[in-house]
Amino acid sequence: MLNAVKRVLIVALGVILQFGFAIMIRLFFYKYLGIITLLYSIISILIVLGILKESTRLSNDLPWIILILIFPIFGTMLLITLGRNYSKNKLLKNIFEFEKKYNKYLVQDESIEKEIDNKKLDNIKYLTNRTNYFVSKNNEITYYDFGQKFYPELLKELKKAEKFIFMEYFIINEGVMWNGILDILKEKASKGVDVRILYDDMGSIAMLSTNYSKQLAKYGIKCITFNKLSPFRGIFMNNRDHRKITIIDGKVAFSGGVNLSDEYINVNSKLGIWKDNGIKIIGDAIWNLTVMFLTLWNANINEDKDITKFKHNFDNITDKNNGYVIPYGVAPLHKDLIGEDVYINMINSTKSYLYIMTPYLIIDTDMVNSLCRAAKRGVDVRIIVPGIPDKKIVYTQTTSFFKVLYDNGVKIYKFTNGFVHSKVFVSDDIRAVVGTINMDYRSLYLHFENGIYMEDVSEIKEIFKDFENTFKECKELNDNDVKTGFIKALWQAVLRLFAPLF
Repeated sequence: MLNAVKRVLIVALGVILQFGFAIMIRLFFYKYLGIITLLYSIISILIVLGILKESTRLSNDLPWIILILIFPIFGTMLLITLGRNYSKNKLLKNIFEFEKKYNKYLVQDESIEKEIDNKKLDNIKYLTNRTNYFVSKNNEITYYDFGQKFYPELLKELKKAEKFIFMEYFIINEGVMWNGILDILKEKASKGVDVRILYDDMGSIAMLSTNYSKQLAKYGIKCITFNKLSPFRGIFMNNRDHRKITIIDGKVAFSGGVNLSDEYINVNSKLGIWKDNGIKIIGDAIWNLTVMFLTLWNANINEDKDITKFKHNFDNITDKNNGYVIPYGVAPLHKDLIGEDVYINMINSTKSYLYIMTPYLIIDTDMVNSLCRAAKRGVDVRIIVPGIPDKKIVYTQTTSFFKVLYDNGVKIYKFTNGFVHSKVFVSDDIRAVVGTINMDYRSLYLHFENGIYMEDVSEIKEIFKDFENTFKECKELNDNDVKTGFIKALWQAVLRLFAPLF
């Protein structure tokens, strides 16, 4: 809430300065109006040229360009405040340094690497080439189609913890779900288990007190509040930890879309049925998630001198032909937009069908064009979005993409019974992505996120079944549903300019 207020104040200040400057020029410097206007234009053009020179995603940078050309002062203030300049932030520097430091712990099995090359598994090669996360085959994967199915399994595994429990979440909210987890964490901490909690300050600000980490410390639970809100810390306030990860003894890990709040397990949901998902991993792939967690943890407090003590060595727990699993992390300091690229690569490689669940659909032209091209070449492209939105302005932006996608053959489905929070892709019965990465500006450009890419994994059939069952609870949109009047279309266009704010 405070961060939203801050952004509104920045916008208001920018608007006041913009129009105040224009009025001042006309009142006091009208004799030099021509020269001032020329200088004004030159500065705006130079800023825009700088953006164009560095741009790798022009459709993302276009709103900044338009704002700066029309409102130079307002647009420039917004860019400086919310743009992607991380060089001066101490914590982000630390995260970047620990990522580099921990690269040596992420070692790819050479036989699997050769296998990937021989089979020309390009989507996996992109991830191994552009990130340092490794792909493994020695894993058991379990997919949960609702939070209330995921939750009992999480509790069961937490009760088995003997050495450590790592939990990293965007939202923690006191209630039935969190209290059930906290009771176990207290007991485990009292018995000497190393219990660590990392939660995002903005994500939990309306739910937890500002000293909640100190409350947990009384139970022996270590806790870090990620990126604490402050009016003096500039652009980093816009970069949140949106990941959802639990790791227990290095033997089992959980991820997916589920935060630690009651609505995620359909207790006291105000948005009808809350459709979410979870995923459990047993096997070598857990190490990627462990290193991911410890990178952010030690960037904050530098506690662990040797992180290999948290690695569990697995025997052969599955058939070697079970398929490829690669958990990967997304961070705003990466040059590549890994989250979006994985999605686009998957769209481009699909031959038969591509099914997507996403709570938000605020995408750039690269993503729009990839989806449309897939549909045009005969791929059955279907996207499930909420029937009951959680944020009306964001949902208006989502609906602004319906017509262009629909007109090009993409099928849009509304989950009529409630809210979809799942972030899942599945295609051709052979590929799937499950994780935290929404199809919106914030997840794709600004947040710390995580995903799990799978190929030729047997559990993908369960993900497909989840889509089949969910389609039955959806309404497929038709011509009339995607039509918009002139006023609404204009409002949607204006909102797209301000996508970084939402």
